[in-house]
Amino acid sequence: MANPNFSIEFFPPKTAEGADKLRATRAKLSELKPKYFSVTFGAGGTTQQGTLDTVVEIMAAGEDAAPHLSCVGGTRESIRAILAEYKSHNIQRVVALRGDLPSGYGAGGEFRYANELVEFIRQETGDHFHIEVAAYPEVHPQARSPQDDLLAFERKIKAGANSAITQYFYNADAYFQFVEQAQKLGIDAPIVPGIMPILNYTQLMRFSDMCGAEIPRWVRLKLASFGDDTASIKAFGLDVVSALGERLLKGGAPGLHFYSMNQAAATTALWQRLAPAAAVIPA
Repeated sequence: MANPNFSIEFFPPKTAEGADKLRATRAKLSELKPKYFSVTFGAGGTTQQGTLDTVVEIMAAGEDAAPHLSCVGGTRESIRAILAEYKSHNIQRVVALRGDLPSGYGAGGEFRYANELVEFIRQETGDHFHIEVAAYPEVHPQARSPQDDLLAFERKIKAGANSAITQYFYNADAYFQFVEQAQKLGIDAPIVPGIMPILNYTQLMRFSDMCGAEIPRWVRLKLASFGDDTASIKAFGLDVVSALGERLLKGGAPGLHFYSMNQAAATTALWQRLAPAAAVIPA
């Protein structure tokens, strides 16, 4: 199922044990031959060193990797230093985000929005980086309206972003409508759907409440009905998410970005389920 636009996301481990587990996970997921792995960047840059260390280790193993970079709370000087470090390691892809401030951090920083970060990256580094940005088919939770959110996305693309990864969702229609609206604005950058496996009902509800992802009522009720039956939750989740991924691919999505949660099994199972649908992706 190798495809130029398939990618897998990790978060940087916080402990030595977590690092060992991630190495094992990465070794398994590397067999799927994704285009690249991405590594998240904590609120206010709290995992900055862990992000870089993880990316460097992935690249040393011969894989392509993209660190996330959030700008809220940062300064031009601090972001310039991070970009220089990324370049020194020959990192050529970055996921540029506004990001969230950690609790109690307060306001601050010289960047308000992701488009300002994208513009700064281009000013500082030219075309060195392939820049990914975020897209929100179900509307960013802090957006004033769907139209405002769409225009914010347009600003990121016009600032120099090459492509986008969406927040995860379970409603394919939301994605297709978002892409159609973006195209009407003249945006032709690839918009890759983010795919979140369903492994734990409580965790999924918490994540979705925070990021504004809608879980269809029938899916919520079905998951809730399983109680603590983890095996049934995972089996049902695999059916739901693989059907979603198949519809997205057959509908023209340029690939998929898997939120692995640093686990190999769910992403591998989805990947294998979607292999026939992947053959229909436009070259």
